Amino acid sequence: MTYCVGICLKDGLVFLSDTRTNAGVDQIGTFRKMTLFQKDQDRFFTLMSAGNLAITQAVKEILLQGQLLNGKNLWTVDNAHDAAVVVGDAIKQVFDRDNKALEKAGIDFNCNLIFGGQVKDERPRLFNIYSAGNFIEATPETCYFQIGESKYGKPILDRVLNYVTPLNLATKCALISMDSTLNSNISVGLPLDLLVYEKNSLTASKLVTMDESNPYFQMIHQLWGEKLRAAFNSISEPSWSGAHKSSAISAPAKKMGPVPIHRQPPKPKATPATKSKPAAKKTAGSKKKVVRKA
Repeated sequence: MTYCVGICLKDGLVFLSDTRTNAGVDQIGTFRKMTLFQKDQDRFFTLMSAGNLAITQAVKEILLQGQLLNGKNLWTVDNAHDAAVVVGDAIKQVFDRDNKALEKAGIDFNCNLIFGGQVKDERPRLFNIYSAGNFIEATPETCYFQIGESKYGKPILDRVLNYVTPLNLATKCALISMDSTLNSNISVGLPLDLLVYEKNSLTASKLVTMDESNPYFQMIHQLWGEKLRAAFNSISEPSWSGAHKSSAISAPAKKMGPVPIHRQPPKPKATPATKSKPAAKKTAGSKKKVVRKA
């Protein structure tokens, strides 16, 4: 599997990806999931991939070769949005070529990409591109995307990040998010590729590959675990008696009562059988009583 996170901020972009792929317990490989595209002081793009490795490598190769897709490629587009369209068109081309064969083999066409960067005189932009070739763009309200094993690293991103977060703080947040994922999922693994792109630089000035020997990542791995345990231990335990108001767990909810407890109904008591009285027989000479009105 994979874990990649891309963050779009006022001051630039942060990209982080792992390098582990696996197709079973004993089929573990290391493949780079980050690809960089640069044209001298004109544009800079980053692509991160998750999904079927053969599909994502095919898409990447089309882009690297500069193949024209509807008359455009990454080196000629006018803006980052059109660059995302080119990436989507590359996915569609691979789909048209390979999907029937994949269906026969019982394999889904699985491809998910984070793509972002900047064209000169335009702001940095970030996109999440799907298997169908369509995409969405990050906004100040939703400033990051994740692909792959996203659930373990999402809570720290939601609590810390916003559009005006400084790049260094966002970098630390992304690495803690990755560490949480590494700690909980064996299908994500080191080394990591990290790029911090500064707005208008149009170059990879802060690019590093990190493994278990990296001192900063070692420090994050150790301290984050320690600080989490310390924070956990500093929170009061629940008070069922209500003696401590701030930790009174038994306080009733305002909009709903407690969960009802259903008990086994009592068994019905056995009653003695009663004999029914025989119906009165009509005699031949009996007459109906007539009531006359006055």
